[in-house]
Amino acid sequence: MAYTDTAALSVDQAAFDRLAYFALRSELLFDAAVEVQPTNQAMPGTSVTFTIFNDLSAATSALTETSDVTAVAMSDSQVSVTLAEYGNAVLTTAKLRGTSFLDVDTVAANVVGYNAGISIDSIVRDVIAGGTNVVYGGGGSSTPSSRTTVQAEDIIEANDIRKVTAQLRGANVPTFNGLYMGYIHPDVAYDFRRETGAAAWRDPHVYVDTSMIYNGEIGAFEGVRFIETPRAKVFENASDGSGSTGTIEVYCTHIMGRQAIAKAYSQQDGNGAVPKVVRGPITDTLNRFQPVGWYWLGGYGRFREAALRRIESSSSLA
Repeated sequence: MAYTDTAALSVDQAAFDRLAYFALRSELLFDAAVEVQPTNQAMPGTSVTFTIFNDLSAATSALTETSDVTAVAMSDSQVSVTLAEYGNAVLTTAKLRGTSFLDVDTVAANVVGYNAGISIDSIVRDVIAGGTNVVYGGGGSSTPSSRTTVQAEDIIEANDIRKVTAQLRGANVPTFNGLYMGYIHPDVAYDFRRETGAAAWRDPHVYVDTSMIYNGEIGAFEGVRFIETPRAKVFENASDGSGSTGTIEVYCTHIMGRQAIAKAYSQQDGNGAVPKVVRGPITDTLNRFQPVGWYWLGGYGRFREAALRRIESSSSLA
């Protein structure tokens, strides 16, 4: 008896799911902290300058009845944000589009769109990480004096948060609805949540607010609302613990108040506050190559240095 089986015919083939999946993606968070943007820009330009007027010194001396007050001069400072071009693109071929079992154009638009977001978010994150106000993790036997002297034991501790919060309040930095904003890497959050002692994060949550323990969330602590993100800046191999680069990763915990960062951008030619997706021109003879990309003309700068703080520490998970 002759069987017609899979070996006899070629109609059995491997099947493919036509749903497109993408790489695991982190949330885009840093641009959300930007408040200062042009509201009454005089003209297009290569940079945008913001002006901050300084307050007068307190006048605490009593006036003399028969003498006029002596006028004092006002002063100001300026912050300039330089515009730069950013962009990326992919180019699909006619053969790929004609033979793919997935909609390649839809996939390309998704990949390009996410690339625009993560690229711009990385730009503003690096601006934030370049601030001049920095403290170092106090979990070790001695406090580091610089990034290259951070040792493996210099993990973050609760008192580092209290120190930074005191600095922000001492500088009159306004909050976001009562709390400062903090970005912390999951590796650093691990060390922060496991610190023991009545003054640390864990004890109040063990005995009172247990939901944060169950959910594995930091929430609000010492005046800072924390967001955990793997996109918090990490300086790889930044320290050897004694003054030069080595094998120790140095993590940044970013804590800020309002108006820490300024954003400027061109408002010409369809440009705006966020990147635009661009369908490039088809220039080949047979119209086979279709480009799609993103473009943005803008930039970021630190607007109020006093409103931006950074804790640099190691992590036991590094």
